[in-house]
Amino acid sequence: MHPEKKNIIENFDPNSPGNLTAQIFGLPFPFEHSEIVLLPVPWQVTVSYGAGTIMGPDAIREASMQVDLYDPFVPEAWKHGIFMLDIPENLRDKSVRFRQKAERVMEILSGVSEPKNPKEMEDLVYDINTACSEMNQWVYEETKKLLDTKKTVGLIGGDHSTPLGFIRALSERYPVFGILQIDAHADLRNAYEGFTFSHASIMYNALKFEQVKKLIQVGIRDYCDEEVQLIRQQPERIKTFFDRDIKHSLYRGDSWDRVCNRILHELPENIYLSFDIDGLDPSLCPNTGTPVAGGFQTEEVLFLLEKIALSGKKFIGFDLNEVSPGDGNGPDANVAARLLYRICNIVHSTASK
Repeated sequence: MHPEKKNIIENFDPNSPGNLTAQIFGLPFPFEHSEIVLLPVPWQVTVSYGAGTIMGPDAIREASMQVDLYDPFVPEAWKHGIFMLDIPENLRDKSVRFRQKAERVMEILSGVSEPKNPKEMEDLVYDINTACSEMNQWVYEETKKLLDTKKTVGLIGGDHSTPLGFIRALSERYPVFGILQIDAHADLRNAYEGFTFSHASIMYNALKFEQVKKLIQVGIRDYCDEEVQLIRQQPERIKTFFDRDIKHSLYRGDSWDRVCNRILHELPENIYLSFDIDGLDPSLCPNTGTPVAGGFQTEEVLFLLEKIALSGKKFIGFDLNEVSPGDGNGPDANVAARLLYRICNIVHSTASK
């Protein structure tokens, strides 16, 4: 251990209140002594219902100061160090500008308004797709640099379109890996609402990387015919554990442990975790963009992730998306911050495998 990091650990009290001037979770480690690094991506251009995910990274960081640092799965996890990079204000400003254009597109699509001229829709969609492509390129470049440091990397959205550049960076490092998607939605639409990089199209786009050999979806309960057909057409590549099927199995006497074993059986050795907060019961995240009845309690998901870690498989990266703080009185950010801490620790526990 580096002497400076050892000194930081010896002089930090993990039982003290969170220091608002410190790093995320009130931790004292600078970037160079943090084994886990988080990239915030404040972006919500293509959200199709409720907005607010642009403030997700800020809200999670603020709420993280209330998180106690003992983790029963990794008891001294805080000593590894977690560092969250600064919020990229230029990206947030860009999201605000292009969100206004996306809202104009949605007005026209819904029949609320008519196009001002025959080319308005075409021009708007082109501008939005270009902006989203630039965001993806930025995420790719940033995560590629972070992966070069050999740290465990996580991405904090923003909407669920944000990790595509991260998945691209991983595809250059791993010839074969799978994506474990915790979500209410299948996200397999082709250019939803005309937006190539829609948050509803993230997994459709991720499957364009041939290195993504398997997509394992868990908790899906809101999807369309187009997505069902794609799942049926690629049974060897896409395995979906629908929320309805999981719950019906449990009602008939199955156990969550056995369901998790079946999920585990589908996973390859290297796994990217993509976590949309709306995979949870919406009582835990009522302000997320598109909450859907059903879903999981946090400990159910963490049980699955711990089981994967204990199996010897490796998490190669993760994202946590679609967290919207609402008016500040909801549970969303508090739930997300506690979930994030546990995910960081579980994912990092597999880093040496």
